[in-house]
This record gives sequence, structure tokens and C-alpha cells, in this order.
Amino acid sequence: MGQEIEKPGYKSVDFEQFQRRLMRETVLLRELFDNNAFISCHEVGGYELEAWLVDQETQPAAVNQAFIRRLSNPLVVPELSRFNVELNSEPHELRGKVLSLMQSDLSGLWRSCVETSEKMGTRLAMMGTLPVLDDADLTIDNMSEVERYRALNEQILKLRCGLPIRLDISGRDHLQSSHYDVMLEAAATSFQIHLQVRPEHAVRYYNASVLASAPLLAAAVNSPFLFGRDLWSESRIPLFEQAVNTEKESLTGHTGHSRATFGHAWCKESVFEMFEENITLYPVLLPTLNDGDEKKLWHLRLHNGTIWRWNRPLIGIDNAGYHLRIEQRVVPAGPTIIDMIANAALYYGLVVSLANEKYAPESRLNFSQVKGDFFAVAEYGLDADIDWPGLGKLNVQKLLMSHLLPCARAGLAMLAIDKTDIDKFLGVIQARVESGQNGANWQRNYLYHNKCSMQEMTEAYIKNQQSFRPVHEWLI
Repeated sequence: MGQEIEKPGYKSVDFEQFQRRLMRETVLLRELFDNNAFISCHEVGGYELEAWLVDQETQPAAVNQAFIRRLSNPLVVPELSRFNVELNSEPHELRGKVLSLMQSDLSGLWRSCVETSEKMGTRLAMMGTLPVLDDADLTIDNMSEVERYRALNEQILKLRCGLPIRLDISGRDHLQSSHYDVMLEAAATSFQIHLQVRPEHAVRYYNASVLASAPLLAAAVNSPFLFGRDLWSESRIPLFEQAVNTEKESLTGHTGHSRATFGHAWCKESVFEMFEENITLYPVLLPTLNDGDEKKLWHLRLHNGTIWRWNRPLIGIDNAGYHLRIEQRVVPAGPTIIDMIANAALYYGLVVSLANEKYAPESRLNFSQVKGDFFAVAEYGLDADIDWPGLGKLNVQKLLMSHLLPCARAGLAMLAIDKTDIDKFLGVIQARVESGQNGANWQRNYLYHNKCSMQEMTEAYIKNQQSFRPVHEWLI
């Protein structure tokens, strides 16, 4: 859940004071890393699910404020647009039957949301991009009444000197659009997976998370359509990167340091390196000042929340102390709850297995190649070829079947996950990858096989989603 702020009205002095406090809190964070002051415990997992509110014709329904008020559950909060909401999980220690517990928790929360939605004459949908969404839906009038979002909008456009945010995606079709606000970001919804790690293992786990991004995304792609165009298998990736682009240099052909980024290098000595980058590469967007205890790292965490790495380190603070977690942001929402928990199982298993190999696998691959493979997978899904340490370049579908699923199974066993859970959730991944029917491929195949409209395909998608059957079992 994002940190809320008071109504801004920022002045230059606010930026100066915020920068000073940010610098001081970054020094404090370095001391925490140097002194190994983070909670060291068994791995802990969690997630955030962004979902769509739609009407009976599957069109976006801008009613999240009334929905959240009526639901009255602190785990469900607004997202950027009035037609999106975010469902949050409680943290769970990754052992035993935790995957079944996560499925049960999310299913219960989802049912409660569906019941509330039905009482309002609306429905809920989980998919990375909503095929029937129109560019005209993404207006400032449809922005949620959250001051943080309005302040972000103002500051991003200020950094761009008032120039519009331009969307340009070439896939199977070509899409171009311009916006004088950040609402393009609202067209993308995700299932963000959290992994709390021991600080002494953080570098290996972070790099493993980055390395796992491409094959994880290949199995999970679910966002082929945007504004009626057939683009990438996971169109969320270029959409989000362009939607929050603050770099003026991009307007003359230079990419600069995007705030939504895969990164540019492996983590070397400490995850603290990412927080140093936050200061050196990214100007402050939200200079909201907080006079509380600086040990709460309020300014540091707020600034980190305005940098959307696909693999983002997060600092948490609770009664037990400080903890460090990795937020894996590449996975789209949907198609079903069991599919998403299966994606989380694949992620946890891969990261733990890769991070515990005797020799760091990332040391055998150039970061730029891994980054290129990530975008190739976003465009082509299971048809992409990627490089893998010790195996060379091969098709990602074959890589998952022959190597990475056994790797994930071993990683889940290291966590002491119940074998029945391992078989169940990795079995979903295996069947999905083996059949080739992930969410993106089902959407495309249904649309073209049935020669139907986007609305009819979206309606069929929602009906299948309500069955709770994993996507590889859906009929075309």
C-alpha cells in the first residue's frame, strides 16, 4: 500500500528540506546494512493484486470510492483510476501449506469483493490490460481522490516541462497516443509478489529475482490488447515504462534513467546500492515533509515508492524492527486466483533455488543480455528465445519445462513447502506451459477463432475467471 500525503502545494524550500532529510535517512539506512540490523528469519511472502471494476457490458466502472466505502476492508484500497482497486495480503512465512493458505485468503477476499460489487451492479475482473478500455477513459476526471496520485501527476508533468506523455508501442499492431497526465499508467494492472529475505542473502536473492523475471513473465503473460490493438504478449511492460516517463531526454531519442526500469547492472555488494541510485539518478517527485522519528525512514521510503523498478527493494518497519523484502512487479493480474498463486510458487521456487546455487548464476550472464531477453519475452511470450547460464540460448517454453520447473521444485523444497502444495501449484504452471495456453494466448486465440468483438471476448474471459479453473483448462 502506498504512503498517503497531505495536499501538497510544493515550494522550492520543500524540495531542499526533503533532499536533506532523504540524505540523512540514507546514511541511517547504510548504518542498518553495515550493522546487519535487519530482522533475520525464514523467508516470508505476500502479494498485491490490482483489479478492474467493470459494468455489465464489461466497460470500466469508475466507482472505486463507493465500492471501497461499502466493502470497508483495510486490505482493499484505491488504485490510480476510479475503475481500479488493490487487494493486499497479510504476510505469511513460506513453509508448509502456505501456498494453499494464500489461495484460501485471496479467494475469501475476492469473494467478499465480488459480493459487494454485485450489490452495486458492477463486476470485478483480473487481467493485465482491459481489452475494451478506450483511450478516452483515461482522463484526469477518472483519477482516484488520493492526493498522492494528483501530486505525482503534477510533478511528472513538471519534470517533462509540460510536454505530453507519449505512448508508442509496435507489436502485431502499432499504437500511438499522447496524454497530458499520468493516467496511461491506470491501463496496466499487476499481481505483485513480495519476498522478505535475510539481509545476508539479499544480494543473491535480488539478482535471482531479476534473472527469474523473463521466464516467470513468459509463463504468466496476460496483456495482449490495449485500446483495441493487438500489441505484445505482455503489453503492460512498454505501457508502464512509457506512462511514467519523466525524462526530457527521451523526447530527443535518449532514454536516460527511466523511473520504471529493469535496471542497468547486477547488484554487487549490497542491496543498499539501489538506494544510493535513488539519490544519484532520480530527482525527488513528492517532497512531502514528515516531522516524525527519522529512524522510521519516512522520506526514504516515500522516494523509493516513486521509482518503479520491475524488481524493487523495499524497507519495512514494524514492532519487531526493520525488514527487507523484494517486490517482483513483472507479473500481470489474472487470469484466476490459482494461476496467480501458481505464478508466486514458480517465483519463490526459482529465486530460492537460484540464490542458493554454489556459484552465482548471474555471474555467467551479461546484465544487458538478461534485460534484452526480458523485453523479448514481454513481446513474444513463450515463443521467445533467451540466454540461460550454462545452457546458452534456447526457447523459453522448453527452458521452463526441462530446467526451470525442476529448479523451482527444488527451491520450494528448500523452503519446506508441503509437497502436496508443490505438486498442485507447479502442476498448474507445467500444464499451462506445456499446452502453451497462458492468458495472452487464450485471449488472442478466442478472439480470432470466434471472430468476435473485444467485448464478447472479455465477457467470455470473465465467465471463465468466475469458474476458478486455471487458464490452461479454458475452452476456445
